[in-house]
Amino acid sequence: MLPWSAELAGRFEHHVVDSAVLRGNPLGDPHERPVYVQLPPGYDDEPARRYPAVFVLQGYTGHLAMWWNRSPFRQPYPELADAAFARGEAEPMIIVYVDAWTAYGGSQFLDSPATGRYHTYLCDEVVPWVDARYRTLADRDHRAVSGKSSGGYGAMVTAMLRPDLFGAFATHAGDALFDVCHRASFPLVARRLRDEHDGSYEAFLAAFRSRTLPPSNDDVELLEVYGYAAAYSADEDGTVHLPFDANGAVIPAVWERWLSRDPVVMASLPQYHGALRSMRAIWIDAGNRDEYYLDFGAAAFRDAVLGGGVPPELVHFELFPAGHGGIEYRYPLALAWLSHRLTA
Repeated sequence: MLPWSAELAGRFEHHVVDSAVLRGNPLGDPHERPVYVQLPPGYDDEPARRYPAVFVLQGYTGHLAMWWNRSPFRQPYPELADAAFARGEAEPMIIVYVDAWTAYGGSQFLDSPATGRYHTYLCDEVVPWVDARYRTLADRDHRAVSGKSSGGYGAMVTAMLRPDLFGAFATHAGDALFDVCHRASFPLVARRLRDEHDGSYEAFLAAFRSRTLPPSNDDVELLEVYGYAAAYSADEDGTVHLPFDANGAVIPAVWERWLSRDPVVMASLPQYHGALRSMRAIWIDAGNRDEYYLDFGAAAFRDAVLGGGVPPELVHFELFPAGHGGIEYRYPLALAWLSHRLTA
Protein backbone atom coordinates (compact mmCIF):
# COMPACT_ATOMS: atom_id res chain seq x y z
CA MET A 1 0.00 0.00 0.00
CA LEU A 2 1.59 3.26 -1.10
CA PRO A 3 0.68 6.28 1.06
CA TRP A 4 1.08 8.91 -1.69
CA SER A 5 0.23 7.43 -5.08
CA ALA A 6 0.39 4.28 -7.15
CA GLU A 7 1.75 3.86 -10.64
CA LEU A 8 -1.12 3.20 -13.03
CA ALA A 9 -1.07 0.39 -15.57
CA GLY A 10 -3.60 2.34 -17.66
CA ARG A 11 -3.86 6.08 -17.95
CA PHE A 12 -6.04 9.00 -16.94
CA GLU A 13 -7.16 11.95 -19.04
CA HIS A 14 -8.69 15.24 -17.88
CA HIS A 15 -11.06 17.13 -20.17
CA VAL A 16 -13.59 19.94 -20.08
CA VAL A 17 -17.02 19.67 -21.72
CA ASP A 18 -18.64 22.93 -22.81
CA SER A 19 -22.29 22.16 -22.04
CA ALA A 20 -25.03 23.82 -24.02
CA VAL A 21 -27.77 22.61 -21.67
CA LEU A 22 -26.03 23.89 -18.52
CA ARG A 23 -25.33 27.31 -20.03
CA GLY A 24 -27.44 29.88 -18.18
CA ASN A 25 -28.51 27.43 -15.46
CA PRO A 26 -30.59 28.92 -12.61
CA LEU A 27 -27.77 28.89 -10.04
CA GLY A 28 -25.18 30.43 -12.32
CA ASP A 29 -22.98 27.36 -11.96
CA PRO A 30 -20.26 26.77 -14.59
CA HIS A 31 -21.39 25.37 -17.92
CA GLU A 32 -17.84 24.19 -18.63
CA ARG A 33 -17.52 20.96 -16.70
CA PRO A 34 -14.55 18.68 -15.98
CA VAL A 35 -14.74 15.11 -17.21
CA TYR A 36 -12.17 12.48 -16.27
CA VAL A 37 -11.65 9.47 -18.53
CA GLN A 38 -9.76 6.41 -17.28
CA LEU A 39 -8.37 4.15 -19.99
CA PRO A 40 -7.56 0.51 -19.20
CA PRO A 41 -4.15 -1.09 -19.63
CA GLY A 42 -3.50 -1.91 -23.27
CA TYR A 43 -5.79 0.76 -24.70
CA ASP A 44 -2.95 2.29 -26.73
CA ASP A 45 -1.54 -1.08 -27.81
CA GLU A 46 -4.62 -2.33 -29.70
CA PRO A 47 -5.85 0.58 -31.83
CA ALA A 48 -8.65 -1.45 -33.41
CA ARG A 49 -10.16 -2.68 -30.15
CA ARG A 50 -13.32 -1.12 -28.73
CA TYR A 51 -14.40 -1.18 -25.10
CA PRO A 52 -17.51 -1.07 -22.91
CA ALA A 53 -17.87 2.11 -20.86
CA VAL A 54 -19.10 2.81 -17.34
CA PHE A 55 -20.15 6.31 -16.30
CA VAL A 56 -19.43 6.96 -12.62
CA LEU A 57 -21.49 9.40 -10.53
CA GLN A 58 -20.54 10.93 -7.18
CA GLY A 59 -22.41 11.34 -3.92
CA TYR A 60 -23.83 14.59 -2.61
CA THR A 61 -21.20 17.37 -2.19
CA GLY A 62 -18.84 15.31 -4.34
CA HIS A 63 -16.75 16.89 -7.07
CA LEU A 64 -14.28 15.26 -9.44
CA ALA A 65 -11.03 16.21 -7.70
CA MET A 66 -12.26 14.27 -4.67
CA TRP A 67 -11.82 10.98 -6.53
CA TRP A 68 -8.12 11.32 -5.70
CA ASN A 69 -8.60 11.97 -1.97
CA ARG A 70 -6.36 9.64 0.02
CA SER A 71 -7.05 8.26 3.48
CA PRO A 72 -4.55 6.29 5.57
CA PHE A 73 -4.19 2.67 4.45
CA ARG A 74 -6.77 3.13 1.70
CA GLN A 75 -6.48 3.81 -2.02
CA PRO A 76 -8.79 6.01 -4.08
CA TYR A 77 -11.12 4.36 -6.55
CA PRO A 78 -9.19 5.20 -9.76
CA GLU A 79 -6.20 3.25 -8.40
CA LEU A 80 -8.40 0.38 -7.21
CA ALA A 81 -10.06 0.18 -10.63
CA ASP A 82 -6.73 0.28 -12.44
CA ALA A 83 -5.41 -2.54 -10.26
CA ALA A 84 -8.53 -4.62 -10.98
CA PHE A 85 -7.84 -4.25 -14.69
CA ALA A 86 -4.12 -4.96 -14.31
CA ARG A 87 -4.75 -8.14 -12.31
CA GLY A 88 -7.33 -9.38 -14.80
CA GLU A 89 -10.15 -9.30 -12.23
CA ALA A 90 -12.13 -6.92 -14.45
CA GLU A 91 -12.40 -6.98 -18.21
CA PRO A 92 -10.97 -3.79 -19.74
CA MET A 93 -13.46 -0.93 -19.75
CA ILE A 94 -13.40 2.82 -20.19
CA ILE A 95 -14.41 4.63 -16.98
CA VAL A 96 -15.94 8.11 -17.29
CA TYR A 97 -16.16 10.28 -14.16
CA VAL A 98 -19.04 12.74 -14.49
CA ASP A 99 -19.39 16.07 -12.68
CA ALA A 100 -22.83 17.29 -11.59
CA TRP A 101 -21.85 19.76 -8.88
CA THR A 102 -24.16 22.67 -8.08
CA ALA A 103 -24.07 25.56 -5.62
CA TYR A 104 -26.29 23.40 -3.41
CA GLY A 105 -23.73 20.58 -3.46
CA GLY A 106 -25.35 18.34 -6.07
CA SER A 107 -28.13 17.85 -8.57
CA GLN A 108 -29.29 14.24 -8.02
CA PHE A 109 -28.47 13.89 -11.75
CA LEU A 110 -31.96 15.10 -12.63
CA ASP A 111 -33.32 17.93 -14.75
CA SER A 112 -34.74 20.63 -12.48
CA PRO A 113 -35.91 24.20 -13.10
CA ALA A 114 -34.22 25.14 -9.80
CA THR A 115 -30.74 23.79 -10.57
CA GLY A 116 -30.31 22.87 -14.23
CA ARG A 117 -30.57 20.04 -16.73
CA TYR A 118 -28.06 17.57 -15.32
CA HIS A 119 -29.86 14.44 -16.51
CA THR A 120 -29.85 15.81 -20.05
CA TYR A 121 -26.21 16.85 -19.64
CA LEU A 122 -25.18 13.32 -18.72
CA CYS A 123 -27.27 11.50 -21.29
CA ASP A 124 -27.29 13.79 -24.32
CA GLU A 125 -23.95 15.55 -23.98
CA VAL A 126 -21.43 13.51 -21.99
CA VAL A 127 -22.30 10.10 -23.47
CA PRO A 128 -22.03 11.17 -27.14
CA TRP A 129 -18.96 13.29 -26.30
CA VAL A 130 -17.19 10.19 -24.99
CA ASP A 131 -18.32 7.99 -27.87
CA ALA A 132 -16.99 10.55 -30.37
CA ARG A 133 -13.51 10.71 -28.77
CA TYR A 134 -12.82 7.21 -27.48
CA ARG A 135 -13.06 3.70 -28.86
CA THR A 136 -16.21 2.71 -27.03
CA LEU A 137 -18.67 0.03 -27.96
CA ALA A 138 -21.23 2.74 -28.51
CA ASP A 139 -24.49 0.99 -27.66
CA ARG A 140 -26.57 0.48 -24.54
CA ASP A 141 -25.63 -3.20 -24.21
CA HIS A 142 -22.03 -2.15 -23.56
CA ARG A 143 -22.67 0.91 -21.41
CA ALA A 144 -23.29 1.09 -17.64
CA VAL A 145 -23.83 3.78 -15.02
CA SER A 146 -22.72 3.45 -11.41
CA GLY A 147 -22.38 5.46 -8.23
CA LYS A 148 -22.58 5.66 -4.46
CA SER A 149 -25.13 7.46 -2.28
CA SER A 150 -26.60 10.24 -4.44
CA GLY A 151 -24.50 8.80 -7.25
CA GLY A 152 -26.15 5.43 -6.66
CA TYR A 153 -29.48 7.22 -6.80
CA GLY A 154 -28.42 8.73 -10.12
CA ALA A 155 -27.46 5.30 -11.42
CA MET A 156 -30.84 3.78 -10.53
CA VAL A 157 -33.02 6.51 -11.95
CA THR A 158 -30.86 7.16 -15.04
CA ALA A 159 -31.03 3.51 -16.04
CA MET A 160 -34.81 3.49 -15.60
CA LEU A 161 -35.29 6.76 -17.48
CA ARG A 162 -32.84 6.04 -20.32
CA PRO A 163 -32.65 2.30 -21.03
CA ASP A 164 -31.88 3.24 -24.62
CA LEU A 165 -28.47 4.47 -23.40
CA PHE A 166 -27.63 2.25 -20.42
CA GLY A 167 -27.91 -1.52 -20.27
CA ALA A 168 -26.53 -2.09 -16.76
CA PHE A 169 -26.00 -0.24 -13.51
CA ALA A 170 -24.51 -0.46 -10.04
CA THR A 171 -25.75 1.33 -6.95
CA HIS A 172 -23.76 1.42 -3.70
CA ALA A 173 -25.88 2.65 -0.77
CA GLY A 174 -27.98 4.65 -3.22
CA ASP A 175 -30.71 6.99 -1.95
CA ALA A 176 -33.89 4.92 -1.93
CA LEU A 177 -36.96 4.23 0.20
CA PHE A 178 -37.43 7.90 1.01
CA ASP A 179 -39.91 7.18 3.81
CA VAL A 180 -37.02 5.62 5.72
CA CYS A 181 -33.89 7.45 4.57
CA HIS A 182 -35.21 11.04 4.37
CA ARG A 183 -38.40 11.56 6.32
CA ALA A 184 -36.94 11.16 9.82
CA SER A 185 -34.56 14.07 9.26
CA PHE A 186 -37.29 16.64 8.59
CA PRO A 187 -38.05 17.57 12.24
CA LEU A 188 -34.32 17.98 12.92
CA VAL A 189 -33.91 20.27 9.93
CA ALA A 190 -37.03 22.26 10.86
CA ARG A 191 -35.69 22.71 14.43
CA ARG A 192 -32.32 23.98 13.19
CA LEU A 193 -34.03 26.39 10.83
CA ARG A 194 -36.25 27.65 13.66
CA ASP A 195 -33.53 28.00 16.28
CA GLU A 196 -30.64 29.23 14.13
CA HIS A 197 -32.18 30.94 11.09
CA ASP A 198 -35.63 32.21 12.16
CA GLY A 199 -37.25 29.34 10.30
CA SER A 200 -36.04 30.67 6.96
CA TYR A 201 -34.07 28.78 4.35
CA GLU A 202 -33.42 32.12 2.66
CA ALA A 203 -31.67 33.32 5.83
CA PHE A 204 -29.68 30.08 6.06
CA LEU A 205 -28.56 30.24 2.41
CA ALA A 206 -27.52 33.89 2.77
CA ALA A 207 -25.49 33.05 5.89
CA PHE A 208 -23.99 29.96 4.28
CA ARG A 209 -22.78 31.90 1.25
CA SER A 210 -21.27 34.69 3.35
CA ARG A 211 -19.26 32.57 5.79
CA THR A 212 -15.49 32.42 5.73
CA LEU A 213 -15.26 29.42 8.08
CA PRO A 214 -15.76 25.88 6.71
CA PRO A 215 -19.37 24.69 6.95
CA SER A 216 -20.34 22.49 9.87
CA ASN A 217 -21.97 19.09 9.48
CA ASP A 218 -25.27 20.73 10.46
CA ASP A 219 -24.82 23.29 7.68
CA VAL A 220 -24.20 20.56 5.13
CA GLU A 221 -27.29 18.64 6.26
CA LEU A 222 -29.45 21.76 5.88
CA LEU A 223 -27.99 22.44 2.45
CA GLU A 224 -28.44 18.83 1.37
CA VAL A 225 -32.14 18.74 2.22
CA TYR A 226 -32.67 21.97 0.32
CA GLY A 227 -30.73 20.55 -2.62
CA TYR A 228 -32.97 17.51 -2.63
CA ALA A 229 -36.04 19.74 -2.62
CA ALA A 230 -34.57 21.70 -5.53
CA ALA A 231 -34.22 18.42 -7.43
CA TYR A 232 -37.53 16.79 -6.50
CA SER A 233 -40.07 19.54 -5.81
CA ALA A 234 -39.34 22.72 -7.72
CA ASP A 235 -41.92 24.52 -9.85
CA GLU A 236 -41.27 25.49 -13.45
CA ASP A 237 -40.37 29.02 -12.35
CA GLY A 238 -37.66 27.61 -10.06
CA THR A 239 -39.58 27.99 -6.80
CA VAL A 240 -38.39 25.29 -4.37
CA HIS A 241 -41.00 23.66 -2.12
CA LEU A 242 -39.94 21.95 1.09
CA PRO A 243 -41.68 18.65 1.92
CA PHE A 244 -42.28 19.68 5.55
CA ASP A 245 -43.76 22.62 7.41
CA ALA A 246 -42.35 24.79 10.22
CA ASN A 247 -43.16 22.05 12.73
CA GLY A 248 -41.34 19.36 10.76
CA ALA A 249 -44.58 17.68 9.65
CA VAL A 250 -44.75 16.33 6.11
CA ILE A 251 -46.71 18.34 3.55
CA PRO A 252 -48.50 15.57 1.64
CA ALA A 253 -48.70 17.21 -1.79
CA VAL A 254 -44.97 18.04 -1.81
CA TRP A 255 -43.99 14.71 -0.32
CA GLU A 256 -45.80 12.95 -3.13
CA ARG A 257 -43.55 14.78 -5.58
CA TRP A 258 -40.52 13.43 -3.71
CA LEU A 259 -41.93 9.93 -3.65
CA SER A 260 -42.47 10.00 -7.41
CA ARG A 261 -38.65 10.27 -7.65
CA ASP A 262 -37.97 7.48 -5.12
CA PRO A 263 -36.24 4.60 -6.98
CA VAL A 264 -38.26 2.06 -4.97
CA VAL A 265 -41.53 3.68 -6.04
CA MET A 266 -40.34 4.07 -9.63
CA ALA A 267 -39.23 0.43 -9.85
CA SER A 268 -42.64 -0.65 -8.56
CA LEU A 269 -44.46 1.08 -11.43
CA PRO A 270 -45.25 -0.93 -14.58
CA GLN A 271 -43.98 1.91 -16.77
CA TYR A 272 -40.40 1.16 -15.65
CA HIS A 273 -40.59 -2.64 -15.64
CA GLY A 274 -39.57 -2.90 -19.28
CA ALA A 275 -36.50 -0.75 -18.68
CA LEU A 276 -35.45 -2.86 -15.71
CA ARG A 277 -36.07 -6.14 -17.52
CA SER A 278 -33.89 -4.91 -20.38
CA MET A 279 -30.84 -4.57 -18.10
CA ARG A 280 -28.00 -7.01 -18.64
CA ALA A 281 -26.80 -6.64 -15.06
CA ILE A 282 -27.87 -4.85 -11.86
CA TRP A 283 -25.61 -4.54 -8.80
CA ILE A 284 -27.20 -3.40 -5.51
CA ASP A 285 -25.32 -3.21 -2.22
CA ALA A 286 -25.05 -1.24 1.02
CA GLY A 287 -23.47 -1.44 4.43
CA ASN A 288 -25.68 -3.12 7.03
CA ARG A 289 -24.99 -0.28 9.48
CA ASP A 290 -25.62 2.56 7.05
CA GLU A 291 -26.33 5.72 9.05
CA TYR A 292 -29.04 6.79 6.60
CA TYR A 293 -30.68 3.33 6.58
CA LEU A 294 -29.86 2.87 2.93
CA ASP A 295 -29.44 -0.85 3.58
CA PHE A 296 -33.22 -0.91 3.87
CA GLY A 297 -33.44 1.16 0.69
CA ALA A 298 -31.19 -1.32 -1.11
CA ALA A 299 -33.30 -4.27 0.01
CA ALA A 300 -36.55 -2.55 -0.93
CA PHE A 301 -35.17 -1.61 -4.33
CA ARG A 302 -34.02 -5.21 -4.89
CA ASP A 303 -37.51 -6.44 -4.03
CA ALA A 304 -39.10 -3.95 -6.43
CA VAL A 305 -36.68 -4.91 -9.22
CA LEU A 306 -37.40 -8.61 -8.81
CA GLY A 307 -41.11 -7.86 -8.48
CA GLY A 308 -40.97 -6.15 -11.86
CA GLY A 309 -39.85 -9.37 -13.50
CA VAL A 310 -36.05 -9.02 -13.63
CA PRO A 311 -34.51 -12.52 -13.53
CA PRO A 312 -32.72 -13.06 -10.19
CA GLU A 313 -29.54 -14.22 -11.90
CA LEU A 314 -29.10 -10.73 -13.38
CA VAL A 315 -29.19 -9.06 -9.95
CA HIS A 316 -26.35 -9.03 -7.45
CA PHE A 317 -27.57 -7.99 -4.01
CA GLU A 318 -25.42 -7.80 -0.91
CA LEU A 319 -25.44 -6.22 2.53
CA PHE A 320 -21.93 -6.09 3.96
CA PRO A 321 -20.59 -5.07 7.40
CA ALA A 322 -20.05 -1.30 7.17
CA GLY A 323 -21.64 2.11 7.55
CA HIS A 324 -22.12 4.69 4.82
CA GLY A 325 -18.51 5.82 4.49
CA GLY A 326 -15.25 4.06 3.69
CA ILE A 327 -16.75 1.63 1.19
CA GLU A 328 -14.75 2.55 -1.90
CA TYR A 329 -13.33 -0.99 -1.93
CA ARG A 330 -16.80 -2.10 -3.09
CA TYR A 331 -16.64 -0.12 -6.33
CA PRO A 332 -14.09 -2.34 -8.15
CA LEU A 333 -16.08 -5.43 -7.13
CA ALA A 334 -19.10 -4.06 -8.97
CA LEU A 335 -16.89 -2.87 -11.82
CA ALA A 336 -15.53 -6.38 -12.33
CA TRP A 337 -18.99 -7.97 -12.11
CA LEU A 338 -20.41 -5.54 -14.65
CA SER A 339 -17.42 -5.84 -16.95
CA HIS A 340 -17.87 -9.58 -17.44
CA ARG A 341 -21.52 -9.10 -18.32
CA LEU A 342 -20.98 -6.17 -20.67
CA THR A 343 -18.27 -7.98 -22.62
CA ALA A 344 -20.12 -11.31 -22.88
